[in-house]
Amino acid sequence: MEFLYEYGLFLAKVVTFVLAVVVIVAVGAGAAMKQKGRKGELEIEDLSEHFEDVELEVTHALLTKDELKEKEKQDKKAEKEKAKAAKANKGSDEADKTKPRMFVLDFNGSIDAKEVSGLREEVSAVLAVAKPEDEVFVKLESGGGMVHGYGLASSQLDRIRQRDIPLTISVDKVAASGGYMMACVANKIIAAPFAILGSIGVIAQVPNFNKLLKKNDIDFEQLTAGEFKRTLTMFGENTDKGREKFVEELEETHQLFKDFVSERRPLLDISKVATGEHWFGTKAKTLGLVDDIQTSDDYLFAAAKTHKIVGLKYATKKGLAEKLSKAASMSADSFISRLIQRNRIFPS
Repeated sequence: MEFLYEYGLFLAKVVTFVLAVVVIVAVGAGAAMKQKGRKGELEIEDLSEHFEDVELEVTHALLTKDELKEKEKQDKKAEKEKAKAAKANKGSDEADKTKPRMFVLDFNGSIDAKEVSGLREEVSAVLAVAKPEDEVFVKLESGGGMVHGYGLASSQLDRIRQRDIPLTISVDKVAASGGYMMACVANKIIAAPFAILGSIGVIAQVPNFNKLLKKNDIDFEQLTAGEFKRTLTMFGENTDKGREKFVEELEETHQLFKDFVSERRPLLDISKVATGEHWFGTKAKTLGLVDDIQTSDDYLFAAAKTHKIVGLKYATKKGLAEKLSKAASMSADSFISRLIQRNRIFPS
């Protein structure tokens, strides 16, 4: 009886909590409808300062007390000299003002490249202030996806090239298919040794349920105006003529992809690499798909010595529904875990 009582109490608590979560989500969803037009904001981070702080922290940790005191004396002396030179308008303060800047963007692409909306805002912000001596550095990660989405993302990066601002793209993990379409826009591509690049090809997969519908005596009607308004269908009976037209469209898209890559990397043997295959970084360099083997961390750390490094990210504001859903999810996980621990049915 005690077991049944404890178990019933456990279920009652769970049901009560689930109902509460449903009510919170419903209220949040209603609030979200009013926030559809909300916009994001541009977040700017001084990465140069971050690199300096890391270097300073590690240096201090490695020095002995005597060495640390000596370093502090040297730093104070350097600061005095810096201030003195600044008064004469020849100090490092003036040098910092003319120091070229490196704008760092991140693009982690999904299948539909929905992240392009943020990329558009970031590129526009950079172009508003960037000069030819500056540089844009994009950390890119994407396995590709929809042609129109990645075509637009590539066009956004092309805006930088058209303004004669050096563009470097770094691939630490993967830039395949549409991801490589974006990467090839850069003046320089760097990649980690085991990063995946290439996949210059086009693929389309369409399931067909026509036989299943016929087997169950279900009719399907599809009405179109125009012979090739629909070449392949998921529920109707596909024809050889429709398949031929569909393949023709794939070939046209593939040719556009090859032309796009060839135009931006003219030394690349496109016939050799546009087979749909992908390669790791070291092999990709041999084929000419990338220029250097290097991680984004190494590149930025080296650039911090000569550039002012600035990170830019366009972040969309989270709505009430998203905040409530996240809070409810975390609370639910915590609550259920506690209940399971307190009302464990099976012996540990």
